[in-house]
Amino acid sequence: MTERMETKRAVEIIEGFKDRHILVIGDLMMDHYIWGRVARISPEAPVPVVDVIKESMMLGGAANVANNIIGLGAKAYVSGVIGRDDNGRALVHELRQRDIATEGIIVENTRPTTIKTRVIAHSQHVVRFDREDKNNISESTYGLITDYARGLSGEVSAIIISDYCKGVVTKKLVGEILSISKGSGIFTSVDPKIGHFDFYTGVNLITPNLNEAASGSGITITDEETLILAGRTLLQRIGCDIVLITKGEQGMSLFERNGGVSHIPTFAREVYDVTGAGDTVIAAFTLAYVSGATMKEAAIIANHAAGIVVGEVGTAIATSEQLLEYLAK
Repeated sequence: MTERMETKRAVEIIEGFKDRHILVIGDLMMDHYIWGRVARISPEAPVPVVDVIKESMMLGGAANVANNIIGLGAKAYVSGVIGRDDNGRALVHELRQRDIATEGIIVENTRPTTIKTRVIAHSQHVVRFDREDKNNISESTYGLITDYARGLSGEVSAIIISDYCKGVVTKKLVGEILSISKGSGIFTSVDPKIGHFDFYTGVNLITPNLNEAASGSGITITDEETLILAGRTLLQRIGCDIVLITKGEQGMSLFERNGGVSHIPTFAREVYDVTGAGDTVIAAFTLAYVSGATMKEAAIIANHAAGIVVGEVGTAIATSEQLLEYLAK
């Protein structure tokens, strides 16, 4: 099989998306964009003055993973933490507008809803500032999240853990989720973060980028040889079935437990913004795999989905219609 798929096979897999239910657990956030233009430098300091044209709020983090699941035609549930604030209410409202189940979202009075504000001028990222609390969630919140996952164990085909190091994903939480998923035959995937790789032992899939893969494996990746060594080291260290290393404009590399290695070139026509691309990759791969795709077919579908979202500025998703059109071309 080449890095391309026959349209008939792609349609067969993607049509199966509508019958799948996916639970996303992790760090919920809002992506706030301030859009403008720069015409001058400030007289007060050597920084650009951005004339604001508009602002927009988009789902981010685990919420964006769930949004991608919905966009691809499946059913999504989401569980995580928000603050008792306007941003938290906006996040829940946006999820409900997309028919994403929100019963698993817990409000913690002592923390704010995570929000990342990006200033964009002439399609260029000028600056980002974050408002967040990275402390671990409370024991009671942990219990509510795991109870929610346990209650859905008969409903979902997969659980995606979206780790942004904002306090939700802990070793204890991952261990409990794996206990639930393995007992019910549920596929479990993780979008990992540096510093947390020892949390993920036993999951089915991880999707690190190059920097994360290097950190998690302890291997500096400089060429194909060190890339392959890092991928195989992660497979062994984490005990997972699949490692999918994303490489930006260089595409992806798929490592399978049986020893198979596949390098898949990018299909992005143009890369404008990689924000949220990792969310799209893990959503599309997981959904394709539990819909009957082989590992390589799932990677090709995920790569095409990522190619769609990086062609847009701001947090974006790929829809099943866009994906079919993209694959056909």
